[in-house]
Amino acid sequence: MKNLFTLLLLLISTQVFSQQWISDSTFDEKIYKNEQCMDCIVVVEFWVEFNKDNAFKDWDKIKGAKYFRIDIAEAPISKKEYRVRMAPTLIVFKDGIKEEMFKASLDLECPVDLEELQHTIEDIKKADKF
Repeated sequence: MKNLFTLLLLLISTQVFSQQWISDSTFDEKIYKNEQCMDCIVVVEFWVEFNKDNAFKDWDKIKGAKYFRIDIAEAPISKKEYRVRMAPTLIVFKDGIKEEMFKASLDLECPVDLEELQHTIEDIKKADKF
């Protein structure tokens, strides 16, 4: 029983600590000036605590893109710049340019599932090859 508890604790802590958060002060660095990621797709989820149950749940399954989460309550500059009105809102960037935006509606449900987001990422990558 103790081993099972230790394993569960390890899995939970790994998931919590591997989530990458950004803020207004780190947004540009992660999205626009990321020298480690040339030709990189970046997905940013604008998130809020009171609606955490409707957040994008499959972020760890996204392939071919970096993923960050930003708390809109702590990021008024980014919220205003991207006209985020509801959370969750997900924005897909390519080389620092906004390519696609998925906005929550009044029901505050996550506006995109893993399959649709992954398809969008693949389409953006393909479009760059022409």
